[in-house]
Amino acid sequence: MSPNRSDRQRAARRWVIKVGSTLLTRPGGGLALEAIGDWVRQMSELAGRGIEPILVSSGAVAAGMGRLGWAQRPSAIHDLQAAAAVGQSGLVEAYEHRFNAHGRLAAQVLLTHDDLSDRRRYINARNTLRTLIGLRVIPVVNENDTVITEEIRFGDNDTLAALVANLVEADMLVILTDSPGLFEADPRLDPHAGLVSEGEAGDPSLLAAAGGAGSKVGTGGMRTKVLAAQRAARSGTGTAIAAGTEADILPRLGQGETVGTFLHPGRDALVARKQWLANQLQVKGRIYVDDGAARVIREEGRSLLPVGVVDVAGNFQRGEVVACIDPDGREICRGLVSYAAPEVRRLAGQLTDRIGEVLGYVDTEEIIHRDDLAVL
Repeated sequence: MSPNRSDRQRAARRWVIKVGSTLLTRPGGGLALEAIGDWVRQMSELAGRGIEPILVSSGAVAAGMGRLGWAQRPSAIHDLQAAAAVGQSGLVEAYEHRFNAHGRLAAQVLLTHDDLSDRRRYINARNTLRTLIGLRVIPVVNENDTVITEEIRFGDNDTLAALVANLVEADMLVILTDSPGLFEADPRLDPHAGLVSEGEAGDPSLLAAAGGAGSKVGTGGMRTKVLAAQRAARSGTGTAIAAGTEADILPRLGQGETVGTFLHPGRDALVARKQWLANQLQVKGRIYVDDGAARVIREEGRSLLPVGVVDVAGNFQRGEVVACIDPDGREICRGLVSYAAPEVRRLAGQLTDRIGEVLGYVDTEEIIHRDDLAVL
């Protein structure tokens, strides 16, 4: 495989790190505060080395269960909502206090399935996370368990972590669990089963080996982690599955140590995203650009700014795929547009510092950000 896992781990700059409920809670109930402090220390160390960590944390329901004295995870949605409401504040406080001790700011981001399936809310969530990352704030993401219904829940935070990795175009998804990694068979049934050091996320034999059930306080098992790796691979993100109880597990992964299991995505993240954009058969509109914009997009892969826009065709909405047309009538790129068609028409030819004056608000400075643009 090229590049190998050590090279991928060392090169990864943007990480989504998922910590599961079993690791976050004490056997008798409540949060494992000492363990949380240690992971925060490790993430702060990574941030000090220029890595951008995004934390996806389980634990709100489990923390609430501890506070309420419940030994078994409830199945009824209203009970889960109540437990999450009781536990969420304590979970966030635990992270905030410990990140602050390392001179880091943390921000809580609560998501539901609707936030990632609706175009406008998807763009909002992505822009919020990008802004936090740019401000060197560490996002702490969780499913908004206090308002979920059966129809809109992710089901487990492994899935949520994979979708967040897609959302922020992460280089690596790290799933911390209570297992050393993925085994060739269930080690509880086959004591001779070997640890899988690396493989391809799409390999069906890995899903077959992953087996089944989770714990009393969580909803996932190794199967959900392999499925998460497959989802993350859609945006070219590699996945590391490792024991959260291992000393300095995160810095060791960042140094390229082959600990746990690494599942390769099979393609480069940028290539995967650009390929997806380029292969969109339906475009919702066209944006006509001037020679200068066409040149910097084609030759340098730069973002499309309002000043380069000449005209707009179609009635597209924010977050939809549009085509960019040069003065000779050639389609030069496709991308996800940051503003709706009426707004782009009003912004055509304007400097970026006039966006707020023209629209009354500023979302982003780009009509199409370079990360959301595929040159054809």
